[in-house]
Parts: sequence; C-alpha cells; structure tokens
Amino acid sequence: MSNECVFCEISAARESASIVYREGGLLAFMSNAPVNPGHLLLIPEVHTPSLGELESALAGRILVVAQQLGAALRRSELRCEAINLFLADGQAASQLVPHLHLHVIPRFIGDSFKLNAKGGVTTWERMPSRAELDGTAEAVRNALSTRAHGQG
Repeated sequence: MSNECVFCEISAARESASIVYREGGLLAFMSNAPVNPGHLLLIPEVHTPSLGELESALAGRILVVAQQLGAALRRSELRCEAINLFLADGQAASQLVPHLHLHVIPRFIGDSFKLNAKGGVTTWERMPSRAELDGTAEAVRNALSTRAHGQG
C-alpha cells in the first residue's frame, strides 16, 4: 500500500469515499467528480499502478464486477440507458491517479459525457456533496443487493 496514493487511503478507510462494493480484492466507490450521477471507480484494493501489474486473477474479476455494477446501475433509480467503461493506463493516457482504476459510467441520450482532448473524461458541471454521493451509492448497493438475492 502506498501512503501517497489517495485510492490506497480510500481502500484502507483513511480517506472518505462512498463505497458501493468491496469483495475479492476489488473496491468500487462513487467518483468525486462524476460525469453523470452513478459514475463509479473500480480499483484493486492492493496498490497497482498499471494494468500490466494487475494480478491475472483480478484482471478477469475486474471485468466481471464491472458487468455486475453496470447491471446494477441499469436496475437502480438512477438515469442509465447505457454504460461506458474507461481505463487510462499511464500518464500519457491521462491516468491522473497512479493506481489502476476502471471508470463505470452510466450514460443516457443527451448527457454531456465526452473524452477530453487529452484522453481523460470530462466531469459533471458541479461536484456533488458527500451526502449526495452516499445517497447514490446506496441506490447502486440496493440494486446490487436485489440481483444478489434473486429479485429482478
């Protein structure tokens, strides 16, 4: 774990985040600068700077969990007509936090999402409060739970 990595601090619960999922070495939480409400970041709990350094077992699981999170976003009360997955691997690819993270972004017709000129994602016009992020996280967790219990 890196003491200078904000995602490691979130993983260790030393930095606040609106957690949606934690299991099997992976952690998903709400983006503090979402493209759309429900924008999630999915990370390995262990500090992993790049895709090439990700354990093979987690490499497969990260896509499976992204699939589950995308399905939960679609089932949730949030506006979600489609999903984008985005992973920037390295500084030249616009990776801002040096800890592997997969964006799971809910999309809908007419939203303002776009890749910016440097390859990163353009964020929402305003930063939501922790209370808003916690409420959104709860909506996604509820949708995950619904599927886990065979309802829906």
